[in-house]
Amino acid sequence: MAAEMKTEDFPHEIEEQLTGFDSSVSSVKAMLDKLMSVPRSDLLQKLDPLDQAKLDLMSAYTLNSLFWMYLVTHGVNPREHAIKQELERIRTYMNKVKEITDRKKAARLDKGAAARFLRSALYEPLQRDSRKKAGDATCGPTPSKRPKQS
Repeated sequence: MAAEMKTEDFPHEIEEQLTGFDSSVSSVKAMLDKLMSVPRSDLLQKLDPLDQAKLDLMSAYTLNSLFWMYLVTHGVNPREHAIKQELERIRTYMNKVKEITDRKKAARLDKGAAARFLRSALYEPLQRDSRKKAGDATCGPTPSKRPKQS
């Protein structure tokens, strides 16, 4: 496509934009070729259900975005076409998958560890402190008993 652009007489203002568009189309084609080289069934077998959903959403969004661009190149306003609602629908599902992914990544509370941490932080050994203050050197260190908390 780049060779065709130089032979035709385009205004200088859009030549840079056309070159950028050509490189973008080439990179999209390379990614699609890579994706299409692997059979879909083989690809889905390697993925867990969440990643399968992400792949399906990405594929649907990509195809609909390419159709959006196709409509633009043919002079159709895509904002007035049904493709806009389809892209919005796919975006809502993408947000739902993102919420699920974020919930999986969220920190989990270990209730047992939290209870031990609080018990240790709030524990005040009253008997041991009173012996130290009194200067009782004859008694060795006695194991303190923690009050049982439920």
